[in-house]
Amino acid sequence: MKHLIDDGRPIFIQIAERIEDDIIEGGLPEESQVPSTNQFAHFYKINPATAAKGVNLLVDEGILYKKRGIGMFVAEGARIKVIEKRKEQFFEQFIVTMIQEAEKLGITTEQLMDMIRKGEGRR
Repeated sequence: MKHLIDDGRPIFIQIAERIEDDIIEGGLPEESQVPSTNQFAHFYKINPATAAKGVNLLVDEGILYKKRGIGMFVAEGARIKVIEKRKEQFFEQFIVTMIQEAEKLGITTEQLMDMIRKGEGRR
């Protein structure tokens, strides 16, 4: 598990994103058990209720599910759901914002595409 980054966002959101990251990266495969809220609370030194809020957010989205008396597990198809969710967030946060800023600056679509290609060369 990675440590939380205090970036001003609610901790429960950061917990949910860390779990999503582990699902995307393969650290938490489908049908595998997720650490308990108490384990998250101990590891991140936070209140168990805060950890539970992050986990329950993913339950509500169908990414995790509860096995009564056993714990939380990664749902079948969770990786695809998380990737699709993140792609939509990426589009809204970066692409739409980039296009709006480009329009303000008078940057054409072709110039924007050239900039993206140039940026790829810097990787």
